[in-house]
Amino acid sequence: MKPLPKEYLSRLIRAVVEFQLIEDNDKILIGLSGGKDSLFMAYALTELKNTLKKNFSLGAITINPMFTKDFSCQEIQNFCDKLNIPYHIHQVNIAETIANQDNKNACYSCAFFRRGAINGYAKEHGYNKVAYAHNHDDAVETFFMNLFYSGQLKTFMPSTYLSRSDITVIRPLLYFREAEIRDAISLHGQKPCAPPCPFNGNTMRQKAKELIETLSKDNPKLYEHLAAGMRVTAIGDLWPAPKSRKEMKPFYYKFFKNQS
Repeated sequence: MKPLPKEYLSRLIRAVVEFQLIEDNDKILIGLSGGKDSLFMAYALTELKNTLKKNFSLGAITINPMFTKDFSCQEIQNFCDKLNIPYHIHQVNIAETIANQDNKNACYSCAFFRRGAINGYAKEHGYNKVAYAHNHDDAVETFFMNLFYSGQLKTFMPSTYLSRSDITVIRPLLYFREAEIRDAISLHGQKPCAPPCPFNGNTMRQKAKELIETLSKDNPKLYEHLAAGMRVTAIGDLWPAPKSRKEMKPFYYKFFKNQS
């Protein structure tokens, strides 16, 4: 495998330092789907482990959602062996769960059960942190989707402590664009695995990605502005939270007190 370029290593270190993602004696479980992002993260964290003064260990897990009968992880196993990362495959029948939940969002259900399985394994095997390979595009698209589909100004955080499982979720690749990771595939020499998801390419996230690309043709700075909008410093003048009828009642009486 080729060494991680200094520019990439610097950006990875920036995220780790700025958001305090890794501490001494951390035991980090990598969510390894076999896609380009998670493969790059496993490789990058291995390089980081050999660079930082902090002492931390790595492990990796792949969730088999049982969408197909020919799901194979041998190439991922070989990849982890090269990196000296302990590797585990865990089956979760997400396909059956989604089939029995016709009225629920399939992507949400899949992500929910994947996260639950990974967190459970981490807790059981002494990992205190779980690393996911969300990149900068993922964060911007999540921000965009939350505004459009839930009316909220929010995205996922670089680090999130989960009190129920006593696990901290970290996202070390937040300063990498998706295209950069795609171009960096040759560094680790591992071809990404085809996603087993039957909804691949037909998701809300894919629609958001395409809409951002379309709107960017007329506004080249759109992505940059969305990224800036994710920071708390971007919050400007916003309306107050809506009041309930009970909260409004005294104001109505005061406003109409002289009316007959």
